[in-house]
Amino acid sequence: MQKGQGLGFKRQQIELEPCPTCKGKAVVKGLFYELICTACNGSGWVIRGSRLVLSSEELVTQLSFKLQQAQREIEVLQQGSSISGPAEYYQQNNRRGAGGTNFTGD
Repeated sequence: MQKGQGLGFKRQQIELEPCPTCKGKAVVKGLFYELICTACNGSGWVIRGSRLVLSSEELVTQLSFKLQQAQREIEVLQQGSSISGPAEYYQQNNRRGAGGTNFTGD
């Protein structure tokens, strides 16, 4: 038996897209009330391209992947707002209070 890559042990991220039937809302408008979307089983997400429905266990895992990715992007955006050079001086507070000027030499 050869050593493999361990494909069965690691979950792969599946590209998801909002359900085209309910547009990601998980419900569709019925005649008198809203019904659970049958195209996505009420999740609002389908597999990109094939539009197949995920099982609930797999959907939880994939949404967790998407949440982790979004949290990493938020952290990068919060840390990446460092401005340097003349732009930093221009953006800082002039500490002169209300009615003070903000002359920056332009």
